[in-house]
Amino acid sequence: MQYTPHLQRQPDTQYRDLLRDLLAHGEKVPTRQGPAALTLMQQTMRFDLTNGFPVITERNIGSFWRKPIGELCAFINGATTLDELEAFGCDWWGDWATPAKTASRGLPPGDIGPGSYGGAFRRFPTTEGEPFDQFKHLVEQINELPEVRTHFVSPWIPQYQVRGQSKRPSTTIAPCHGWVHVRVLNGRLHVHMYQRSGDVPVGVPSNMIQYAALVLMLEHLTGFPAAAYYHTISDAHIYEDQVDQARTMADREPRRLPTVTLNDAGREVRDIHDFRAEHFDLADYDPHPGLRIPVSP
Repeated sequence: MQYTPHLQRQPDTQYRDLLRDLLAHGEKVPTRQGPAALTLMQQTMRFDLTNGFPVITERNIGSFWRKPIGELCAFINGATTLDELEAFGCDWWGDWATPAKTASRGLPPGDIGPGSYGGAFRRFPTTEGEPFDQFKHLVEQINELPEVRTHFVSPWIPQYQVRGQSKRPSTTIAPCHGWVHVRVLNGRLHVHMYQRSGDVPVGVPSNMIQYAALVLMLEHLTGFPAAAYYHTISDAHIYEDQVDQARTMADREPRRLPTVTLNDAGREVRDIHDFRAEHFDLADYDPHPGLRIPVSP
């Protein structure tokens, strides 16, 4: 990845602008999580990766930034249980796999279900019987047929997400992110991640990091240099108990985005399943102070 020198980068306002739009124009709607939410539909950010890597600077997440990458690595490797997630450093999934939630879905304790991200990414069910490994195929197809428009990954297994009378989903939480479309344009990688639902103060910054990190993984494995990362949120929202912190972030001056690179160990990886969070390094990070923000599982 060829970054513009840090002091020559333009401060990025996109995340701050999204917070401001939600606070000013979001429609108040009830939620199953408890607090009402301010919601807007179809919000998109575009990050020219030469101008920096999208780790937000509106609050300091420097102690956490690698964990979302570890989560994506876990999902690419098929993790669907708390133990499997914790092996990748993801120790925050307990609220989404409580005994009550797993029992209500007919799942074993600590299991988030075959319809969750890891199940879809590594073991997508097929009529042939053998499960389909989406990210393995994604890398192969980009290398073999870079010009096609069908470089696509989906976290959604429809039959596992059904809800309604006499229906029971096969996951404790419906996938919120992970629809990935890759294009190679003029020899450079463009990666668009579509997100069904996005908790903008808490979840979205993690999603920005993990799928921008995917761009660096694909750049390394395919040899096509990274161009841009696009992040679309269909249902973008701020919960009512997050409004004060969102206002604080929205009032802060924008700063330059930092640099994230693969380190020496990361550059030795040859299989997408072998990437880990510790293969990425952060530099040039100058955020505003941290904030404690409520999470609504």
